[in-house]
Amino acid sequence: MRKILITGGAGFIGSNLCESLLKNGDSVVCLDNFATGHIENILPFVSDYPERFKLIVGDIRNLDDCRKAVEGVDYVLHEAALGSVPRSIKDPITSNDVNVSGFLNMLVATRDANVKRFVYAASSSTYGDSSSLPKVEDIIGKPLSPYAVTKYVNELYADVFSRTYGMECIGLRYFNVFGRRQDPNGAYAAVIPLFVKQLMNHQSPIINGDGEYSRDFTYIDNVVQMNMLALEASAEAVNQVYNTAYGERTTLNMLVEYLKEFLGKFDPAIKEVEVIHGPNRVGDIPHSLANIDKAKRLLNYNPQYTMREGLREAVDWYWNNLK
Repeated sequence: MRKILITGGAGFIGSNLCESLLKNGDSVVCLDNFATGHIENILPFVSDYPERFKLIVGDIRNLDDCRKAVEGVDYVLHEAALGSVPRSIKDPITSNDVNVSGFLNMLVATRDANVKRFVYAASSSTYGDSSSLPKVEDIIGKPLSPYAVTKYVNELYADVFSRTYGMECIGLRYFNVFGRRQDPNGAYAAVIPLFVKQLMNHQSPIINGDGEYSRDFTYIDNVVQMNMLALEASAEAVNQVYNTAYGERTTLNMLVEYLKEFLGKFDPAIKEVEVIHGPNRVGDIPHSLANIDKAKRLLNYNPQYTMREGLREAVDWYWNNLK
């Protein structure tokens, strides 16, 4: 039985990782301060897996909390972070404290506890102003937001710790992950759950710009698969970063049409909701599309869900859980 620490385990991606590992028979430690995560996401694990699930309420900005969390664990999946480009633009100091100082704390605690491997959530925002498509791991531009800076610094620190201390680190550059348990509420809600909530309430979603900005929207189960593969990766595949995506581009206009289609089967009136177009958002990358050849080659990655297939699953979940 493996013992795996998931930081940010009560969050969207973290709770899905907790669930998958517990179903796999692993033992899971969840570290979370509930700044963006929710206790409801993990309560079933407390009752269903009392012997294999442990919750530590703590903050990655506190090194002692990090040291306590890594005690006796075999692997770390580091998901804890403050996401959102607009949040980082409004408050760069807190984003840096969590995403950089907290990340460094986790690296130090992991190193000192002789944990086998440190797998961390990197970000497609690292590609910055690079205009090349699709995005290939070794070609990046200058960051366009404080958030992007913090996630690039994570990659630099992980590389230095692997070279200097012999740690095994793997970074997964997430591309616009979506799916069950992604929070539709709050000022910094991601676009898919936000649009779903608005459409369900017959409110007009606001698209930044003309709607032709595009993203490589990636369903949560593909991301879980990547994390599982990273835990088991060969020596050849460690100390690398990998695009974590499906490899398919969808515009925001297309996204809204898909959402209307899938939600419309529950409520036909949703198909008639008008869309509002607002100004482009500061710090946004116009287009994002991943090349996933490296992950396929070195991790045997084979994403199971297209964007439309994942969106259909997500919409069903939201309809059953938001009403």
